Amino acid sequence: MNAARRMERQQHRTAWLFLLPLLLTLAAVAIWPLGRSIFFSFTDAYLDAPSDYGFVGFDNFVEVADDPVFWGAVTNTLVFTLVSVALETLLGLAIALLLHRAFLGRGIVRAAILIPWAMPMVVSARIWEWMLNDQFGLINKLLVALGLVEKGIAWTADPSFILGTVIFIDVWVTTPFMVLLILAGLQLIPEEIYEAAEVSGVPHWKRFWSITLPLAMPAIGVAILFRTLDALRMFDLSYVLAANNENTMTMSIYARDQLISFQDLGLGAAASTWVFMIIGMIAIVIVGLLRLDRAAG
Repeated sequence: MNAARRMERQQHRTAWLFLLPLLLTLAAVAIWPLGRSIFFSFTDAYLDAPSDYGFVGFDNFVEVADDPVFWGAVTNTLVFTLVSVALETLLGLAIALLLHRAFLGRGIVRAAILIPWAMPMVVSARIWEWMLNDQFGLINKLLVALGLVEKGIAWTADPSFILGTVIFIDVWVTTPFMVLLILAGLQLIPEEIYEAAEVSGVPHWKRFWSITLPLAMPAIGVAILFRTLDALRMFDLSYVLAANNENTMTMSIYARDQLISFQDLGLGAAASTWVFMIIGMIAIVIVGLLRLDRAAG
């Protein structure tokens, strides 16, 4: 018994020894910066003199919470997240089901569909910005040629279209990511289950509803979680297309403006902490609703 306990303790020490480099790296690149950001959120420090500060308690948090621009950014972020993730999940599931079937050239199609996701977001944003240009863009030229509009639409400048344009581009860029994760989940489903269902005469729609969807739900849930967290942090696409336009301003852009544009380190850190808390609460809710911990078990 004592030998077994000594061996168990030695295994625990060995496990912690292997984990130590990872924990130190995590502390250096994540925990320490997060702690510093939270610390500065309680101060009146400015970016040009970060060492010259005084403590102001929760004043920065209250000021951010009282700013209607911040809540506008929260609303934009939530709308962007809900619509884009919903569309990407539905499209990702549909395309993954198609790519899961055997057909000629499937490997080439699988590789080609990843191209939009493999491109840097800034490059994709610039490409679509030119394609949607109201004077020279290909999309407007096609719409005018088809007689659908009389003149080009300023997709990235008109407040009525800008948020929808950002969502459209994000769906084009990120749907392959959802396809990749969902397809991996579909490939883990044993073919014997489908063969038994086919022999039993189960119709195709019922196979999807009773077999495919439940067994693929862990992969779909993980894909939704990752994509939602990524969408809530969205910065580059909206900033490249519209800078700090309040119609598309996200929480990350708001925090960036406070920190960089206004040089207010304390207020920017408080805004960043608000973003961190909001995303953390949403992540907890998603894990609870999708029961990812039970699905993984």
